Amino acid sequence: MTFPQAAMSSSTMIVIAPDGRHITDADIKSVVEDADAKLDEIPWVDSTQTPYNEYVSGLISDDGTAGLIRVNILDASVSEFTDPQREILLEAGEELQAAIPGSTVHVGGEVFSVEMPHITPVEGIGVVVAIIVLIVVLGSFRAAIMPIISALVGAAASMLLIIAAAGIMPINSTTTMLALMLALAVGIDYSLFIVSRHRDQLATGMDAEESAARATATAGSAVVFAGMTVVIALVGLAVAQIPFLTTMGVFAAVAVAIEVALALTLLPAMLGFAGAKLAPKPSKKPGRKKFDASTWWVGVITRFPAVTIAAVVLILGALSIPAQNLQLALPNSGRNAPTATDRITFDAISDRFGVGYNGPLVITGSIVESTDPLGLLDDLKRDVEAVPGVKMVAMAVPNPNADTAMIQVIPTTGPDDPATSRLVHDLRALEPGWKAEHNVEMSVTGFTAIAIDVSDQLGAALLPFGIFVVGLSLVLLSIVFRSILVPIKAALGYLLSVGAAFGLTTLVFNQGIGKEIVNLHDPQPIISFLPIILMGILFGLAMDYEVFLTSRMREEYVHGNRTNPTEAGFVHSAKVVVAAAIIMIAVFAFFIPQGSGTIKPIAFGLAIGVGIDAFLVRMTLGPAVMRLLHGRAWWLPKWLARRMPVLDAEGEAITHQLALADWPYPGADHAVYGEGLEASDGDVELFSGIDLDVPRGGHVEVDGPPAARRALLLALTGRLALTGGDLKVLGLVLPQQAGQVRRQATFVDATDPDAAARLADPAGELVVIDDADRLDAAGRDALARLNERPDITVVAGVSAADDTAQGLTPRATNSHPAPAGVDDSVLVGGAA
Repeated sequence: MTFPQAAMSSSTMIVIAPDGRHITDADIKSVVEDADAKLDEIPWVDSTQTPYNEYVSGLISDDGTAGLIRVNILDASVSEFTDPQREILLEAGEELQAAIPGSTVHVGGEVFSVEMPHITPVEGIGVVVAIIVLIVVLGSFRAAIMPIISALVGAAASMLLIIAAAGIMPINSTTTMLALMLALAVGIDYSLFIVSRHRDQLATGMDAEESAARATATAGSAVVFAGMTVVIALVGLAVAQIPFLTTMGVFAAVAVAIEVALALTLLPAMLGFAGAKLAPKPSKKPGRKKFDASTWWVGVITRFPAVTIAAVVLILGALSIPAQNLQLALPNSGRNAPTATDRITFDAISDRFGVGYNGPLVITGSIVESTDPLGLLDDLKRDVEAVPGVKMVAMAVPNPNADTAMIQVIPTTGPDDPATSRLVHDLRALEPGWKAEHNVEMSVTGFTAIAIDVSDQLGAALLPFGIFVVGLSLVLLSIVFRSILVPIKAALGYLLSVGAAFGLTTLVFNQGIGKEIVNLHDPQPIISFLPIILMGILFGLAMDYEVFLTSRMREEYVHGNRTNPTEAGFVHSAKVVVAAAIIMIAVFAFFIPQGSGTIKPIAFGLAIGVGIDAFLVRMTLGPAVMRLLHGRAWWLPKWLARRMPVLDAEGEAITHQLALADWPYPGADHAVYGEGLEASDGDVELFSGIDLDVPRGGHVEVDGPPAARRALLLALTGRLALTGGDLKVLGLVLPQQAGQVRRQATFVDATDPDAAARLADPAGELVVIDDADRLDAAGRDALARLNERPDITVVAGVSAADDTAQGLTPRATNSHPAPAGVDDSVLVGGAA
């Protein structure tokens, strides 16, 4: 390293002479130099710089009353510097102050600026509030404590993982607090959704073990989807291409993933241990009609939906306006508490020397090709001093080998002042001219310049990350809800929530309005990575509430409710969503009062953002929009529906499968049983209204147009999804168990050269053959032999009734008369 001291961590002492004296007075100078010599003797001190250094200007204030001592620390980063080491420096400062009666010595600098996160009893209040909310919603302390246990176990596991990882890789101190906040918040919420579904099922008399399994399969599906969106958004922080932010996002995502895993494993185990004890107690007054706040609220906001939409948009739009003045910066000592050691030193330096001394800039580069390094540095120094915003060049020196230069620049403004950022850009604008004139490549660096670069890079990443998040929400919700307009509504609502959260955060932290509420000593810039962190986390949480609320509305509509699907769906899900939002707000909010300068605005933004998104966007704006759209909300082009994968976020598949478990009646043992079967190809209906009842070992012919006939046959073997009706094949529910059906059913195309061989050795108990009337002699013989096997059920598709399956025993029911010449066959799609 060409300038090793410049890369070392350091501490800064400011020595203020007694009133009427100067730091250059001989007796004071002697004491300061003696103190400097003692500092040099400390084993972990590499070197020191006194105010009297002949190579560095500006270490004595303009009025001569104060001086700076820089202590370079050997082999220790800022985060590795220990409290005992800080005590040694503080004691050295006290000794120096005592040696100069009437003087003041403050000790601060980089190694004092780190504020390590810590947990206080205040953060625990959020968990207490969560317990109270859970007791109110679930009506049972035993049920309420289970989500808390699951969340705490997940949080502990996440912390252990981060601590272990910190031994092999650098991890930002904010990572632990962010992961802890998220683990507690989502862990409690996700478990709440499952426990709430479990208790609802127990109230219907369902067996406790069966209820736990069904709650995990249904509400658990929503939890997996919700967790997946949060994880994707957090991992997506890598878009900024800033290592510490990527690390933060990855470990926060791991914490969320752990909570999802525990909600699907540990929580069901606890539910199993509790058994029927979690069942709600019967109402003491079952006939009494109670006031339902959810019913009242959804009635109010959907009575005049256009008015509700306009009001919410105007309110959130107005709250978003201050966000255009959002000030961002990385933390520095000047933003710590006024009583902090490094803040006192920072303020003293600003007062005596100027605020720019707390954020010097460094210009460095190779000068190996220069034949006059000192003359070159004088030229560069003059150019730098001519730039507006430069107070002075404190140092412009080559290294001992004269192959590298370092210029230290003191700005007129502080490290997080926008003017300093402009100065960095102005200094970098000199680089091309220096290259052309002096053939040297110089770079502007230093902690202040790096902080500015990181802030700029984070700002530039906001747009691509925003496009990523909004685009992801559109894709995921389109798949979940099979709709175009619902995802657009959800994405626009998310943008309103984020804008309002940014606006309120700007008002409180940048402008200081209501700063006392969050225990903020004075207005300050917001941590640079807050916007991208807030956007990512709020996206995941917003999609949670969107899925839980809107999926119930969709369920009502799909099941035939055309009168009030929005209102009915809202009432069914509002209570648990309100509880989940309150819990999450409480967990985040109680990280604000005692939170560090980094975590405080993040916790505030998340608490405000979740509150706005849950109560104003999802539970006010959302139902109003759905009411206004009504049935149009579920419009989806048929060409897109055919190509779109199915994502079951609410466990509809398992619900449908369980509903048909004993269908058509308990103990039924049909090979094929279907009612109201329908299939279409785009706008073309292939068949509809088909009913089938084929006993095991039975046989049936299917007649009709080729496309319609083949569609039905493929559907019977789990190879094509029907658009309507209920169907069970070999006791398995379609389409949910299509994979198992495919393994137990053989589909044969009679025109296939291998048709006879496949019919001779079929896989499974069901054989479905299309174009059976086109079988060759070997194929007909194989089919006849299948007829003699009582364990095989045969469904034969024919283009016209003939004697192909003569001798088979057709047993089927259908809504069409059999065509002439064919007894009891199934006709699909009209006449052939």
